[in-house]
Amino acid sequence: MTSQTAPKGTVPANVPGRVPTPDQIRRAPKVLLHDHLDGGLRPGTVVELARDSEYTELPETDPDKLGIWFQEAADSGSLERYLETFRHTVGVMQTREALVRVARECAEDLAEDGVVYAEVRYAPEQHLEQGLPLEEVVEAVNEGFRQGERLARENGHRIRVGALLTAMRHAARSLEIAELANRYRDSGVVGFDIAGAEAGHPPTRHLDAFEYLKRENNHFTIHAGEAFGLPSIWQALQWCGADRLGHGVRIIDDIEVRPDGSVRLGRLASYVRDKRIPLELCPSSNLQTGAAPSYAEHPIGLLRKLLFRATVNTDNRLMSHTSMSQEFEHLVDAFGYTLDDLQWFSVNGMKSAFIPFDERLAMINDVIKPGYAELKSEWLFQQTSPTSGSVSSEG
Repeated sequence: MTSQTAPKGTVPANVPGRVPTPDQIRRAPKVLLHDHLDGGLRPGTVVELARDSEYTELPETDPDKLGIWFQEAADSGSLERYLETFRHTVGVMQTREALVRVARECAEDLAEDGVVYAEVRYAPEQHLEQGLPLEEVVEAVNEGFRQGERLARENGHRIRVGALLTAMRHAARSLEIAELANRYRDSGVVGFDIAGAEAGHPPTRHLDAFEYLKRENNHFTIHAGEAFGLPSIWQALQWCGADRLGHGVRIIDDIEVRPDGSVRLGRLASYVRDKRIPLELCPSSNLQTGAAPSYAEHPIGLLRKLLFRATVNTDNRLMSHTSMSQEFEHLVDAFGYTLDDLQWFSVNGMKSAFIPFDERLAMINDVIKPGYAELKSEWLFQQTSPTSGSVSSEG
């Protein structure tokens, strides 16, 4: 990691172009497009909800030990094993009260971390075991998000949260969930998604849902290009018409870096970049599932240099023991990113959000850019101790 150098005492550490501090990263306005509601619970909440609902299958009942268990279970290098951890979080999210609480705490936690806009996804079909209808699941989560937004404001933070309704790609309810997303599109639901193991479950099996959403002029993203490669990305885009790619990290398979350092993009990679198709990249999650060997080797570094529409996301904060601030810290350490780079990722995320254009533009111009400008200017106001060589105001 390289940085500017200057005589000691003449260039403060936070001058523009230098790496940001962890505190600056936390305070920076961030945008999150790929975060699973059932992957971001507080460990203590899981324990309390399990007790209240008489759920007895938790591997640990001590919150600290349970948090460690989730992270270690997700560190297997297998997406399928990673997905198994959700049995416990989903298992305690089967009542209206539980869904409201989890959504409320999600919004509060993200706001505390400096996230100003988030799209949080969940699968309504997975929360019906105790008799809730699909509509009540959606309304409970929406209520929780609104409560969390209000509580965040009371604590001095601002956040806006939109819901993405997810259909499970191994199931057969995608059209039903797509219709549900469309029904609540003016009540807090901003789009649709399909998720679950990619292998053996191509997105083309859900064409009726995607065709319906396109007819309704609605938005959708598709998990593609994480565990499965370029064919999954190609199908998501060219057969299904996805607005964004959930992960999409395997687009790197269509990019050749030659020995002399020059880069050649294949036709699919060129299409993705030329069309400005957003990539919902999740670095820590990718390391856990084996999609990347390390932060320094994560494709996001090259995708940033090549100016793809790359965004940074958490995926599952509980399983990856992460936050947006931590994701940015890892990238700063790996690539020497500055506040300008973090702003670039944040603006990319806001450009790619599923809310109306004028609202996205206002968030960029009135919240994100001013927030980063303030952080980048802080070095001007650092106190310095007088020295014998200082120049007086009378000059």
